[in-house]
Amino acid sequence: MTSYCRIISTRMTATHDAIKPLLLDDDLIVVNKPPHLLSVPGRYEKDCLQARLETLFGTTLVIHRLDRDTSGVMVYARHKDALRAVQQQFERQTTNKEYEALVYGKPRGQRGCVNLPTMVDWPNRPLQMICHCDGRYALTRWQLLSQQGSTCRVRLLPQTGRSHQLRLHMQQIGCPIVGDTLYAGEHLNGEARLMLHARALSFNHPSSGERLQFNCPADF
Repeated sequence: MTSYCRIISTRMTATHDAIKPLLLDDDLIVVNKPPHLLSVPGRYEKDCLQARLETLFGTTLVIHRLDRDTSGVMVYARHKDALRAVQQQFERQTTNKEYEALVYGKPRGQRGCVNLPTMVDWPNRPLQMICHCDGRYALTRWQLLSQQGSTCRVRLLPQTGRSHQLRLHMQQIGCPIVGDTLYAGEHLNGEARLMLHARALSFNHPSSGERLQFNCPADF
């Protein structure tokens, strides 16, 4: 058990032109990913955060992913031992992840939980869908932070990490995320980006065991 936690906070804006590590050591690279940038190479698009980090810092191994249009805290490994150590924490759900989003409408109450299984909608991929027969367990907790006219700011705490989980779950409770071109449908009003940000991530350092906590507030 670690005896203390190191908290790393920043209000640095994530931009394509200036991707600066929140943490850089022999094991890890932690960054604030900008929106509109893939985490890893795509089928038709090779420019991505991983490729840019490899250009700057050498070997960069993928531990987890954020959607192309989602911004926020991401951690990459610099060698295979670090990769395994941190990946195991994600698999065992000993990491803590926190997101912030603007959503259309207002959810019922001050907090709640969405427990709906998800799977890929094969004829319409990359869309995901709710499926109680073949879907995989997916759980999201949410908390209302504030109301801003016709939108609300919410805190999202995913227990699982399914593809498009937060986007689909918020749609399912009638509050799709602002700027979500896949799930917001008729609500869209020409927003410049998806208003979803991975604002905090904590896990144990693979070498020291120190608990690291990264906080990077949304810039929307």
